[in-house]
Amino acid sequence: MHQLVEKIIILAKGFSTHVLKLLHQINGILATLAKKSLIILKQHSINISNFIKSNWPFIKNRLDQYYFLMRLDKPVGILLLLWPTLWALWIAAEGHPDLDILIIFIFGVIVMRSTGCVINDLVDRNLDRHVERTRYRPITSGKVKPIEAMGLTTVLLMCAAVLVLNLNALTFKLSLVAVPLAIIYPFMKRVTYLPQVFLGLAFAWAIPMAFAAQTDSVPEIAWLLFITTVLWAIVYDTMYAMVDREDDIKIGVKTTAILFDDADRAIIASVQIMILLSQILTGVKLELGQFYYAGIAVASLLSIYQQYLIKDRIPENCFRAFLNNQWYGMVIFAGLYLHYMFG
Repeated sequence: MHQLVEKIIILAKGFSTHVLKLLHQINGILATLAKKSLIILKQHSINISNFIKSNWPFIKNRLDQYYFLMRLDKPVGILLLLWPTLWALWIAAEGHPDLDILIIFIFGVIVMRSTGCVINDLVDRNLDRHVERTRYRPITSGKVKPIEAMGLTTVLLMCAAVLVLNLNALTFKLSLVAVPLAIIYPFMKRVTYLPQVFLGLAFAWAIPMAFAAQTDSVPEIAWLLFITTVLWAIVYDTMYAMVDREDDIKIGVKTTAILFDDADRAIIASVQIMILLSQILTGVKLELGQFYYAGIAVASLLSIYQQYLIKDRIPENCFRAFLNNQWYGMVIFAGLYLHYMFG
């Protein structure tokens, strides 16, 4: 058994090395193409300018639809992914993350969240038309063709690859897990009542990557933050799923909101308590000060407010509870930021 594990590790290392070399080659090719493209653009700038002007209504329409497809008009998803990433970077760097790493991760969050939205809408295009809240999304409404969405996904993944290639080898190796998680998540609602867990795994994977990028290691505290983030995603995405519960039951989609049934509020409250205890444990292990615990105190009040919003399971209020989680993530980060700044 031990020899088998060693062989698997050797094969995994060899595979990641080959992939890394391949992506570096692709990066070089893209850089060369970019230089050549700039030369061509300079030579034909007038023609290109005229082309854009004459086709601007069409171009603007496509850009608008891609904007909505990536859900850049709804930044809450970006913030829910960004805050845990910033928690990790600030802890890993003890309050002073490298500027280039910080910028790469901010752009990486935007790119990967956008990628996830496109993949999700592509996979769910035949389901979204049966849900009131999603029936007007670009793909299911016919405003964006599936082939366009596939092309946009490819471009976004190439952008993500360029970003991660500017980080160290350990971060790159961890990134090889991030893409499969983003891809499989939309399919989980068809085979399990726990798609929220897979969303949590996809979002939380930024935690070990952030530690790896900043410290070239993934310490124990990173995995505690990882678990915290998975639990948090289960909380807010269950609230989100409560909005569509009736439609989801009709079309056969599986979610934790359906699985928990009448126990949904109690289970969400229990997980919220686990999250707060995990964050307290993080503070104890890192010997964080009063600013951090003040952040936790405010976050606990937000959790109580979210429970108040979902008490009658009114879809609009459940959605408000989901949105409120962006403030939860922010106050935890504010506590960390103030601790390292003034603690």
